[in-house]
Amino acid sequence: MGVRLYQVQVVQAQGLAEEGTEQRQTERQLIPQRGNIFDRNGDPLAMTVEAVSIYAHPQELEEPVFVAQQVGGLLGRDPNDLLAELQSGSNFVYLKRQVELDLAEQVMSLGIPGIYAHDEAKRVYPTGTIASHVVGFVNVDGVGLEGIEYEFEDQLRGVPGVVTFEQAPSGVPIPWAPSQSTPAIPGDDLITTIDLPIQYTAEQACQETLVLTSATSCWIVAIEVETGAVLAIAGAPQFDPLVRQNSDGSPFSNFAVRGMYEPGSTQKLITVAAAIEDGVVGPDTVIGAVTDQIELRPGACKSATDEVFGCYSDFTEHETRDMAVIDVFRESSNVGTIRIAQMMTGDQIAGYLDLFGLGGPTGLDYPGEASGLINLDPSCQTCPLSAAIGYGVAETPLQMSAAYGAIGNDGVWIQPHILDFSHGLNGRNEEFTAANHRVVSERTAYLMRQLLSQVVEAGTGISAQIPGYEVGGKTGTADKLGEDGRYTDITMASFVGMAPIDDPKIVVAVVVDGPAYEFRTGGLAATPAFAQVMEQALHRLGVTPDASSG
Repeated sequence: MGVRLYQVQVVQAQGLAEEGTEQRQTERQLIPQRGNIFDRNGDPLAMTVEAVSIYAHPQELEEPVFVAQQVGGLLGRDPNDLLAELQSGSNFVYLKRQVELDLAEQVMSLGIPGIYAHDEAKRVYPTGTIASHVVGFVNVDGVGLEGIEYEFEDQLRGVPGVVTFEQAPSGVPIPWAPSQSTPAIPGDDLITTIDLPIQYTAEQACQETLVLTSATSCWIVAIEVETGAVLAIAGAPQFDPLVRQNSDGSPFSNFAVRGMYEPGSTQKLITVAAAIEDGVVGPDTVIGAVTDQIELRPGACKSATDEVFGCYSDFTEHETRDMAVIDVFRESSNVGTIRIAQMMTGDQIAGYLDLFGLGGPTGLDYPGEASGLINLDPSCQTCPLSAAIGYGVAETPLQMSAAYGAIGNDGVWIQPHILDFSHGLNGRNEEFTAANHRVVSERTAYLMRQLLSQVVEAGTGISAQIPGYEVGGKTGTADKLGEDGRYTDITMASFVGMAPIDDPKIVVAVVVDGPAYEFRTGGLAATPAFAQVMEQALHRLGVTPDASSG
């Protein structure tokens, strides 16, 4: 016996002590506080709050049916579903996670054996559906799944900490035993470029557009011209981050960034700017004998049901007449624009599409951005001319907004962005630096702005006028392809514009999908929403009204 005691107490003492410590020692991860997301004014878009998760050890429950009915009822759970979970044989069942503190206190006050609770952070979105297409959402474990919650997951989530301590066999920590911890580092806060009042106005305008036009959806993008800062991205139907679906029951989407559409006549800005920049035409150049219909292939206009593509018409019939470039643009003549494009090579057209940022992602700091689609196959003789009027190409509302921003910014394209800067424990981090490149000269940009102002003053965009400001923009009305590959009378109606036209500060793009036939044009479906959002944006940015505008 003495030998055995000597072995245990002396020879093996240190090893046994270490083994005992290892058995008692427990390590737990410390979850970091997720960073908050704010708009440019410091108003919260996403934040983390304290909550409680309630769980049960089913083997300890004396009356699982009572728990399923009474506790489940308090927590908004279906009693039958909860009872099935409690009787599944599992020794751990969440009754509900991330419960508000007062409700959790009400449940725990019942004192039911076998029901427990632990603290757990909960992600909340104070603005609800407003800016939800931008912010996105997280899963129940606080991991970003969509929007900028996903894009900036690494910055937002922080760095987990760890605590090591000893516990008794019962699981209770031993207070006098040594312990050590490495604190969690909270995630960075993000300050975005979104302006909530402009964002709210854009979402309201989209909702009203759906009611007015009976359209399927509406999307609006607002960008600050000189910086590329995205002031608003709004869509309808709206997305609810609480139920994680749109108001029509569809899943999360963001057509403004991920959706592609044939833009129609808004594309004519690029075509005419390219022709002016390369000295092919000027605003006063006369295009002789402009008809109201043109065949890009022989026989293309003979029948609307044959397989010969390449027949394009102006929106309204008119007599053959001479038209200056300014008239072609103001009246949105497809035939006149194609005649201008015929003076350029396919390579010229392709080059300017690339310079204006079409056919490739803008580099927006947002997940899943679409590249767009530019079909200029050399074997396709009609493709460059179709592209000149916005057909045979697919672009996103964001791409088109940035393209128009280049004209507003004296010919320099600016990369759009949503993040302004982040802020962590070490203070403010480096601000976002937008890429930029010149697209056209200052003179060409100026001339194009004058043409855009004519569209709003006396052309197809009259409803985009805003009291006190001179506005410029372009309407777009593109027929949508049907399932049989032929164009239908259902349209994508759009308007992209800027103000004030002499020194643009903001670009706003509105795209309306499938408005009723009586609202099928961009001038009818999209311009009212544009005017509503642009006016709010001008006021928000403190832009002084034009002295010359009534």
